[in-house]
Amino acid sequence: MAELHIIGQIVGASGFPQNSLFCKWGVHTGGAWRLLSGLKEGQTQVDIPQTGDMAYWSHPIDVHYATKGLQGWPKLHLQVWHQDSFGRCQLYGYGYCHVPSSPGHHRICCATWRPLGSWQEQLSQMFVGGGPQLRSPDLVYSGADRYRLHTEAMGTVELELGIIMRHFDKYGVES
Repeated sequence: MAELHIIGQIVGASGFPQNSLFCKWGVHTGGAWRLLSGLKEGQTQVDIPQTGDMAYWSHPIDVHYATKGLQGWPKLHLQVWHQDSFGRCQLYGYGYCHVPSSPGHHRICCATWRPLGSWQEQLSQMFVGGGPQLRSPDLVYSGADRYRLHTEAMGTVELELGIIMRHFDKYGVES
């Protein structure tokens, strides 16, 4: 079987309305992919930057997959959350990016977005907090009904990923 190692980190995030951010992440693959080692989902710590607007997490990612085909190539999906001084958490953005398909070191900036509610929900969000969330987070990377959503752009998440590919040449893939 061909093997794919993804080793790297979620560096941090910038461009969000407020600081005190953390990130929930996961790796989504097709049915032909098998996780050999590592965690396919996790959560960073909350970072409150003292200077600037970049929240630094330096959260490690280390997963090892085996596959017999390229269909369902891994995607990294992200949720950025804001935690206020009372410990309440509010969703600040969804995002996803494809894991690079070439070996080596890659620096990726993943744009994020969040759903916009009605004007009543937006007004309520300003005073009470919270806000609309997706019923099914799978919508982020599947794209089936995503075109019907009303969204607003949020910040970006920066990733550094090292990709190691093994035995892909035996399956007709040149690296």
